[in-house]
Amino acid sequence: MLRFDEVAVLPEPGDNAAICSRRLDAGTVVDFAGTPVTLPHTVLEGHRIVVRPVRTGEALTSWQTPFARALRDLAVGDYVCTPTSLAAVSARGVDGLPAAPSASNEPLDPYELDENAVHLGRQVTSVEQPGTFLGYPRAQGPAGTRNHVVLLATSSRSSGFVTELARRFDGAAAGDGVVPVAHTEGAEQGTPNNLTLLLATLAGFALNPNVGAVLVVDTEEDLVSGQAIRDFMAERGYPELQVPHAFFTRQAGFEQDLTAAGALIEPWLPVVDAQQRTEVPLADLWIALQCGGSDAFSGVTANPLSGAVAREVIRHGGTAVLAETDELIGAEGYVLKNVRDLPTARRFLRTVQAFKERVGWHGHTAEGNPSGGNVYRGLYNIVLKSVGAARKLDRDVRLDHVIDYAEPVPGPGFVFMDSPGNDLESIAGEVASGCNLIFFTTGNGSITNFPFVPTIKFVTTSARYDLLEAEMDVDAGRYLTGTSMDALTAETLDLTVRVASGEPSAGERAGHSQVSIWRNWRQSGPREGISITTDGRTTRKLEDLPTEDRDALLPGLPLQVNSAAGAGVPAVRLLEVDGRQLPEAVGLILPTSLCSGQIALRLAGRAELEKWAGDAVTRMVALPHTEGCGSSGGASEETFARTLLGYLLHPNTRMALLLEHGCEKTHNDYFRAKLVEAGADPSRFGWASIQADGGLDAVTDRVRDWFSSFDLPAPQQVEGDVGALTVALEARGPLSDDTAEAMALIGHELVAAGGSVVLSSRGALLAHDSFRVAAFGTTPGPVAPTLAHGQRLAAPGWHVMRMPGTDWMETATGFGAGGVQQILAHVAGGTLSAQRFVPVVEISSDPETVAKYGDDLDAVAAGDAADQARTGLDTIAAVASRLQVPKAVASGNVGFQITRGLLGTSM
Repeated sequence: MLRFDEVAVLPEPGDNAAICSRRLDAGTVVDFAGTPVTLPHTVLEGHRIVVRPVRTGEALTSWQTPFARALRDLAVGDYVCTPTSLAAVSARGVDGLPAAPSASNEPLDPYELDENAVHLGRQVTSVEQPGTFLGYPRAQGPAGTRNHVVLLATSSRSSGFVTELARRFDGAAAGDGVVPVAHTEGAEQGTPNNLTLLLATLAGFALNPNVGAVLVVDTEEDLVSGQAIRDFMAERGYPELQVPHAFFTRQAGFEQDLTAAGALIEPWLPVVDAQQRTEVPLADLWIALQCGGSDAFSGVTANPLSGAVAREVIRHGGTAVLAETDELIGAEGYVLKNVRDLPTARRFLRTVQAFKERVGWHGHTAEGNPSGGNVYRGLYNIVLKSVGAARKLDRDVRLDHVIDYAEPVPGPGFVFMDSPGNDLESIAGEVASGCNLIFFTTGNGSITNFPFVPTIKFVTTSARYDLLEAEMDVDAGRYLTGTSMDALTAETLDLTVRVASGEPSAGERAGHSQVSIWRNWRQSGPREGISITTDGRTTRKLEDLPTEDRDALLPGLPLQVNSAAGAGVPAVRLLEVDGRQLPEAVGLILPTSLCSGQIALRLAGRAELEKWAGDAVTRMVALPHTEGCGSSGGASEETFARTLLGYLLHPNTRMALLLEHGCEKTHNDYFRAKLVEAGADPSRFGWASIQADGGLDAVTDRVRDWFSSFDLPAPQQVEGDVGALTVALEARGPLSDDTAEAMALIGHELVAAGGSVVLSSRGALLAHDSFRVAAFGTTPGPVAPTLAHGQRLAAPGWHVMRMPGTDWMETATGFGAGGVQQILAHVAGGTLSAQRFVPVVEISSDPETVAKYGDDLDAVAAGDAADQARTGLDTIAAVASRLQVPKAVASGNVGFQITRGLLGTSM
């Protein structure tokens, strides 16, 4: 028989549901205050059991907050499980579960503020002798905890450029190093709905105290440009940049621009490197409070500990910033238990309501926030997640300010910043607000770090800390085994000062960093077909929405077009791979969510260098992205899953391993089920988990061992033609009638030879009369799509893929998921980034583009339509034969981005 305190913990006295601190199988006997009770069902670690009888309809509570209602009379020891939590556990194949849920999730009724009962309190008492740390004093604002040279892309169009530019300064003596800030935003045609937030974030990044020098990089004709940022800062009263800085516009070849931009940076390096740390007040610590991969113990150990340390920093005059708006829905009463004034309380509630409305425009509710990993590990619903997350606000600390995303911090104390629950997007806003240190609490062991702001990671249980000790900084689980919260607070405050003074955090030692800015959302108001009730809840009626909104699947059959060959197709040196003729054989490491993306990229780099797969593959690829967690479900999630499956099942993929972070919504088990639905055998693929396998070193070994375990023959070269290929045709910028006709001729040659051609529904080709006449013999009206975004072809021929947006990288990613093996793009006025998986071949017939960007073009198309078509076909053949590497690929100007469609939004 086990004692209750050995196997469970009560969040607060008076609660009627306790959290199990270990797995308890059905039949386990537990001593409840002298009464032995045999548990009727298996209860996983982090899930809840009843500690006193509960009647049907009675509230089940944690932290004295109702989170569920009993569906039947519950006895001591009964398993508290809701429909969502039981489904999550059942999906993992756990034995001994009840046949039906025992409780229903507590409804999210809108919080009503009783202004007469609001406690307008004081902030915690200041210490008599404020402390110090060793930092970098700045001419304005707080001191820096780090001193980086930052290369800041204004949009995703420049992200590949700043990444490659920073790589060329690896190891340079420049303070704490040269780092890129690459992201996914700002490249859509037209004005994005997140434009104000994007400009505020970029301005805040440039002004962050950890930035010792900054180069802001844009591309010609960017809406989000360096000038737009300067104008935004001037209009909003931002201070001027005081560190070495410059604004650089890309307007020539990639290599030429790299050289010019590098010349701007080089004089800054010795200046930044010469700066020394000096003693500065602890009031200069501005801490971002974040959680990710939360579990049932987050609100018991790690969140209260981070809140307690933040309280001590505030007592020294410092600042703490809490974020993640949707992860406080259901905890409004806790947040407002101690507030500066009524306007602050009202602004907080307006912020919550505005978030609900924005999510509602897209057909979602806050109840959809907890990820699959959250629910599996005991956070049954948003109420439990929110109340636990709110514990980062210590009970003694007053809420002083409420600010918008990326808005500069208005003063010391405790601040709430509006942001989505997406960890990385939320962190970006806090960094832009001025935070120079991050507290990141995690139950499952989230591995994250920002490029120029160090992260201290608190893990909730000692078992998880022991598994991931190299990646974690603080074992908050010691609270469960007898260490007092006061002792942990003192110890962690000391670590905080040391890290602020230059001691590397675990994330810095691992060299891990990621950036994701609050992604654009497509809807700016209520939509017909999505009903929104007065309390902010929504009812999805997706079947009433247009097909393109839902991105529903189409038959996948080609257009009825008669394609005849003209001058013939060029020969191609293809590869014989497992009975198929292909241009290449790829080894793929596919992250199942954003949090494993950068690690997948590093693993693929090592696998390529060390030849983990031997000669079985021609190259190793990873596809880092921003999805899979911290975003809404429904149509957006379906598009995401379809996209990733498209790459797993792509004809060029010979070996593929899925890499989960371990706590995301779309984990490995999720994709196992999706593969089965698609008729694929999951045993063909490798599976690895950063958290479950034990951290970066352990998961590296697992991935290496899987790729090395095969003895596949090397692909053999064979003769073929371009009719064996699936090619996407694209045009960006204006094109002449001859060039439009040439692109149509290329398509006819490919299809007549037995190949496939895919066009974008939003591309310039379908909008061009001459192309439509030459390709389809018609000009009026749009051409109906044959494929949903990322849908695989059902038969060869001419296809049109439905594109929800105009972002180039999202377009290219959709093409690749559909099975496209090469993209031929005619460009005018500028060039494109390459896609990580699918070769992007760029040609141009525009004289100005050739003169300006000739070094980045793969071919120049000249002459009449037939001559230009021959140039395009010859270039396709050369790349497919591996005789020519596309210029953008060779230069390192690559990316990958998944669309959220028209109904996806950050949560």
